[in-house]
Amino acid sequence: MKCLCLQALAIVYGRCHEEIGPFTDTKYIVGMLERCTDRLERDRLILFLNKLILNKKNVKDVMDSNGVRILVDLLTLAHLHTSRATVPLQSNVIEASPDMKRESEKEWYFGNADKERSGPYSFLEMQEFWTNGVLSPKTRCWAQGMDGWRPLQVIPQLKWCLLASGQAVLNETDLATLILNMLITMCGYFPSRDQDNAIIRPLPKIKRLLSDNTCLPHITQLLLTFDPILVEKVSILLYHIMQDNPQLPRFYLTGVFFFIMMYTGSNVLPVARFLKYTHTKQAFRSEENKGTDIFQRSILGHILPEAMVCYLENYEPEKFSEIFLGEFDTPEAIWSSEMRRLMIEKIAAHLADFSPRLQSNTRALYQYCPIPVINYPQLENELFCNIYYLKHFCDTLRFPNWPIKDPVKLLKDTLDAWKREVEKKPPSMSIDDAYEVLGLPKGQGQQDESKIRKAYFRLAQKYHPDKNPDGRDMFEKVNKAYEFLCTKSTKVVDGPDPENIILILKTQSILFNRHKEDLQPYKYAGYPMLIRTITMETSDDQLFSKLSLLPAATELAFHTVNCSALNAEELRRENGIEVLQDAFSRCVSVLTGSSKTEDMPVQVCGHICKCYSVAAQFEECREKIIEMPNIIKDLCRVLYYGKKVQRLASLAVECVSSFAVDFFLQTHLFHAGILWHLLIYPFNYDFTLEESGIQKNEDTNQQEVANSLAKLSLLALSRLGGYLSEEQATPENPTIRKSLAGMLTPYVARRLSVSTPEEILKMLNCNTESPYLLWNNGTRAELLEFLESEQESMTRRGECDKSYGADFVFSDHAKELIVGEIFVRVYNEQPTFQLEVPKAFAASLLDYIGSQAQYLHTLMAMTQTGKVESEQHGERLQKVEMALEALRNVIKHNPGSETECIGHFKLIFSLLRVHGAGKVQQLALEVVNIVTSNQECVNNIAESMVLSSLLSLLHSLPTSRQLVLATLYALTSNTKIIKEAMAKGALIYLLDMFCNSTHPQVRTQTAELFAKMTTDKLVGPKVRIALMKFLPGVFMDAMRDNAEAAVHIFEGTHENPELIWNDNSREKVSTTVREMMLEHFRQQVENPDANWRLPDDFSIAFGEAHGELSVGGVFLRIFIAQPAWVLRKPREFLVALLEKFTELLEKNNVHGETLETVTTATVCLFNAQPQLLDQVPPLGHLPKILQAFNHKNNAIPKCAIRVIHTMTDNELCVRAMASLETIGPFMCGMRKRSDMIGIACEALNRMFQREQTELVAQALKADLVPYLLRLLEGQGLENLESPAATKAQIVKALKSMTRSLQYGEQVNEILSRSSVWSAFKDQKHDLFISESQTAGYLTGPGVAGYLTAGSSSTVLPNVPPPVDHEVGDLG
Repeated sequence: MKCLCLQALAIVYGRCHEEIGPFTDTKYIVGMLERCTDRLERDRLILFLNKLILNKKNVKDVMDSNGVRILVDLLTLAHLHTSRATVPLQSNVIEASPDMKRESEKEWYFGNADKERSGPYSFLEMQEFWTNGVLSPKTRCWAQGMDGWRPLQVIPQLKWCLLASGQAVLNETDLATLILNMLITMCGYFPSRDQDNAIIRPLPKIKRLLSDNTCLPHITQLLLTFDPILVEKVSILLYHIMQDNPQLPRFYLTGVFFFIMMYTGSNVLPVARFLKYTHTKQAFRSEENKGTDIFQRSILGHILPEAMVCYLENYEPEKFSEIFLGEFDTPEAIWSSEMRRLMIEKIAAHLADFSPRLQSNTRALYQYCPIPVINYPQLENELFCNIYYLKHFCDTLRFPNWPIKDPVKLLKDTLDAWKREVEKKPPSMSIDDAYEVLGLPKGQGQQDESKIRKAYFRLAQKYHPDKNPDGRDMFEKVNKAYEFLCTKSTKVVDGPDPENIILILKTQSILFNRHKEDLQPYKYAGYPMLIRTITMETSDDQLFSKLSLLPAATELAFHTVNCSALNAEELRRENGIEVLQDAFSRCVSVLTGSSKTEDMPVQVCGHICKCYSVAAQFEECREKIIEMPNIIKDLCRVLYYGKKVQRLASLAVECVSSFAVDFFLQTHLFHAGILWHLLIYPFNYDFTLEESGIQKNEDTNQQEVANSLAKLSLLALSRLGGYLSEEQATPENPTIRKSLAGMLTPYVARRLSVSTPEEILKMLNCNTESPYLLWNNGTRAELLEFLESEQESMTRRGECDKSYGADFVFSDHAKELIVGEIFVRVYNEQPTFQLEVPKAFAASLLDYIGSQAQYLHTLMAMTQTGKVESEQHGERLQKVEMALEALRNVIKHNPGSETECIGHFKLIFSLLRVHGAGKVQQLALEVVNIVTSNQECVNNIAESMVLSSLLSLLHSLPTSRQLVLATLYALTSNTKIIKEAMAKGALIYLLDMFCNSTHPQVRTQTAELFAKMTTDKLVGPKVRIALMKFLPGVFMDAMRDNAEAAVHIFEGTHENPELIWNDNSREKVSTTVREMMLEHFRQQVENPDANWRLPDDFSIAFGEAHGELSVGGVFLRIFIAQPAWVLRKPREFLVALLEKFTELLEKNNVHGETLETVTTATVCLFNAQPQLLDQVPPLGHLPKILQAFNHKNNAIPKCAIRVIHTMTDNELCVRAMASLETIGPFMCGMRKRSDMIGIACEALNRMFQREQTELVAQALKADLVPYLLRLLEGQGLENLESPAATKAQIVKALKSMTRSLQYGEQVNEILSRSSVWSAFKDQKHDLFISESQTAGYLTGPGVAGYLTAGSSSTVLPNVPPPVDHEVGDLG
């Protein structure tokens, strides 16, 4: 019933504890628990208490009533639970079934009735004694862990196993779990820190009670049950208890860390949390021995490997748990289930028989004894530093770029490890010494491990400082001896271990390589050890036959100086450069043609090359290198053998490239023959791989290595010569540049500064024929043969080409003409090739031509026939021709480059006089022709006064006449040149071409040239005047308008108003011109500066035109015969004709025939071209013509009437007459020449029809009307052929006068008074007036053109023209 009530209370309070509040009888319930002996009641009471602690006030009552100790006593019963379920544990940890039993430990003593002590007995024996009645509830008993004899009924283990009755609700494990949960809950009410995270002191009571020696060891020892739930709960509870607990530093004495690390289960996260909080807070070492190393400060240092201790410290518990349960093999953790099993075995062996004792005496207390370091076979060859296993850390293939948390700390720790390793000495203790310390017999061979352990435990307990303050020294000796014996099977090295030092060196290299920026501010402190290491290794006779530290040491030297300028300077101060040189020389000396990349000497040489590459960046280091010429000699040797080990060669080439930053180093390298080595590698380049687009890398593709080496070599060559700029800029070295230009050709050497390495390498390994580069298999083979022989000679004998390749000439190139670094022959074959600096090439060509000009003139003077005889002269002449052709091409295809000819025209024009070398003349002429497109050049030619050479070609070089003419045409845009041309006889040369050339195009071009010359504003008129002394003016106009027409005119026979020309005229002109030209040519041959001048009185008389009256260039006789001839210049002819006419009208003794011809021509002109009449009034000749009516010579009025009659047909002329006194003089002329009255009357009719009022007024004033009426009567018409027609004109004139608005009435009045008028006024007289012009004497067709006219004849020659003197004249 009591148990049911307790169960009910538990249910009610569990559900309603908040409403009920504190339970006032909590202390009573605790008292019941302490007193009860029934298992059922005990369990119900504990279950009820479990509910009561839901209220914090009740927890205080439990603590005040000694409830905590009672609960802990009940906890220990868990050791007796032997029927737990089997938990699947991690494999290979502990393979033992839970039902395995061993003989119980004899722990118990009891006193009999006579107070005699009996024992010791096992717990099973005590159970038998109870069964047999030997023991009673009041029998006093004792076991280890009890503070004195106690009655059996108050000893928890005996009470509940022997005395108690009833059936328990909970088994021992469940009971312990429940109690642990209760204690955890109770601790949760009382945290160790307040709201401000300040530590609470004194420690909360619950934690003080649990930290007491009567409780804490028993809670801790529950870990040895290995029950997963209990271990987890104990770990959580201990974590709570130890929070800011002053007892924490001595917590290790409970053996908790041994017990917890023996746990075999996988639910280790609470364990990991507990360990992380506590492992470094244990006072297991004296303060002076603690040190800063986490491994030394951790209580787990002897149990776990260093890496696991660091992992626990550096990572979260979750991560540590993952590692602890897993299989890991990384730089930060090497751990496996096998290692865990070994650890548990070692701890179990160390604890010896304590665990079984707890099953006999649950309150047995563990006597702490330090455990020796556990040595794991898996870590036997590992070196741990900082938080890394260096062997794994340095294995960059398996663990590339493994994260480094604190590179500076790792470097410091590595240096410390290095120092320790170097100072390591053989062990000071022997096995016999250790046996002696532990009190074991010596000389009996290997002692049993259990005996060693028991001896150690005995002495350790005896001298432990906690029990024996004076035994500290002895305790340490015992520990040392025990540890020595425990580790005697491990690897022992007498002194420093080379493998460890190599790992230390590699680790530092990795650090400096990957964390250059982090380490840059720090000066490297390891140089003394590093340099000592390199020195010792270099001087070791067994260097190449042992595990050498030299590769790792030299690699580290490189990485340190590569990290910081501080380090480079430090290395120099420590004589590091000299030490490295010794090592370099030692290793270089053993290099051979069969060396391989993995060979130790090859590796060392590579690292030292890299080291020097970096050191060369610093001036003081460079100065030191300059003082050591052997470095450069060794570099050359490395490159010599680098054909087989191309990776090493690449590093050496990079070193050379770095040295190139200093001019003196450049020079040293040059004289050491570095070029022989560097120039060979570019020819191993395969551009097809580069352009293939295939994925490639140097590890798997040897050609990629060769390609990379080729690029590096090219870069080194560029830097040695100082070709590059910006980051790669180095001093310019003229000597090296000269050698590179000699061996690589100037073009390729120049490209080093502008092209990419890939472009140059492709160029070197392809066949090329361009103006800049003539490169083929032959040139490559020739260069490589030269380089290899020089390389061999330099390496073997120390001798080589004195010019170092500067004077090297390719046999193919020796045959070529090279001007301005350009192959002239190839350029002439590819004239459109884009040149880099065409102007410079043009200048070089001019210089070359200038150097050969005197030779040419001398040669031509010596060679009478004009033909070159010797082969040598022929080659030289051919080269000049090639140079001229190239000059022509360069200025033709590169506009602007022609300006380079300025200042050289005397030279170029002088080549036009090299008679006998026609091609030279022709090419020079083509050059001149092209430059004429540039006005600056034309001006310079004008200033050079060199035109005579060009003009003489018209005669001396018939094949080029057209080109000469085209050139002259371009040049004559300059007035000064026209002036010079006239002075040098251009006119006579050109006339000879026009008159005597058999090539129509030449003659046409000549005509065009004449036309251009005559249009010049200053000299043109003189040219025209001079030409007109040879040819009629019509030729000038024809040349201007149509050059071909001018040639046709010259070749035809013409008789027209403007030209009288026939075979005789043509022959006379042609002959005269030819004779004059030949004479002048002879003079110019003798004296190139000879001038030509036409005599002032010179003229050519054309017999056929002699005696012909010509006005304004028109033959009047022929014009009258052909009035419709379309004149070239009708207005000019009009002006000239009217001037001639008025001139004749004013003369007293005029030649009648001339006057008649001029008058007739004037009338014909006006009749043929009436529009010209519009231009007569402005010329001012009309008053003079009117005055002529009064002239004494009767012939003159007649002429004047004829002309006025023609003019009256024009409105403007009539108006002009109206403004002058016209009618009076006209009547005077009519009276003087009655035979002209008919024409005169027609003229009057035309005048009055124009309705000019002023004329009617003049007629009235002059009594014209009465005069005309008299004529109607027949007075004065007697001599006329057709009086009727004249009368009709008179009638029409009078009628026209009557129509005048102003004076018509007056005229009618006069007419009305006349008796004659009435007979004529109403009649029409049109039938009497002829439609044809009265004065239309001459008619002719009106066809335009120089060569066509109505009655002119153009007779083309029936025989061929004479052949020119020069054979093959093509113009």
